[in-house]
Amino acid sequence: MNTATNKSMKQSTRRRKTLLTLQTIALLLGALTGLAQDKPEVSPPSTGKSQPTVMSDNTVNRFDELEDNALLAMKKRAEELNIKGVAVIAYSEGDTVQSWSSKMRVVGSMKNAASDKDPGANLLAIAYSKASEMAETLKPSGNAGRPPMKGEVGWQGGVILKGKTGWLIAAFSGGRSEDDVKVSQAGVAVLATGL
Repeated sequence: MNTATNKSMKQSTRRRKTLLTLQTIALLLGALTGLAQDKPEVSPPSTGKSQPTVMSDNTVNRFDELEDNALLAMKKRAEELNIKGVAVIAYSEGDTVQSWSSKMRVVGSMKNAASDKDPGANLLAIAYSKASEMAETLKPSGNAGRPPMKGEVGWQGGVILKGKTGWLIAAFSGGRSEDDVKVSQAGVAVLATGL
């Protein structure tokens, strides 16, 4: 083989390697560019119904900071009124209740024991029933202006308040209705300081 042919073959091989390298680099750059681009947000189709509100991290943090103080205020008020039961607080961001963060605390007793003449009472279930009624009506429990739906007890004892960014809910079960309301008011008052 002569030197000119050998030199031509080496140049041809280098060109192919360079071409392959350039093609490889172009493919990698194209792939990386595609990965780095933001994908357009796709909105869910409109159904005429409001979409659930997802609470912001900032709001969740504020609720976390206030929840124990709200439950402590409810416990203190229940002890002042000499009643035992269950305290529930909840916060729902937005104009309607589509989701909430909640916390409960037993204040002396989670239930009233059964007897021969009374099946007893699950105070936790009653407190959450009051809270659920308020979430649906946006009115204090027992004040829906309609007969209780299945799952609701229709009893007073829960308080709901429109806060700065959403709904504040407190419910207590264990005492007389008017005392349960007083305990719930103590919890909502604490939530209202930051929400």
